[in-house]
Amino acid sequence: MNRRDFIRHLEAHGCLLLREGAKHTIYINPANSFKSSVPRHAELKRFTCAHICKELEIPSPFGR
Repeated sequence: MNRRDFIRHLEAHGCLLLREGAKHTIYINPANSFKSSVPRHAELKRFTCAHICKELEIPSPFGR
């Protein structure tokens, strides 16, 4: 999945940018205070996106 599309998905579900790390961007879900890091690759693997969504407790962009 394209990183920009995934970032839009996170922000559409209420997640906010917490900080920029050296190689990752850290997002937080203010509803439950869970954090997750998003790697800075142009394309993210489906499994990675699903895992980040699970950590933040938001729906996956692929359904299920």
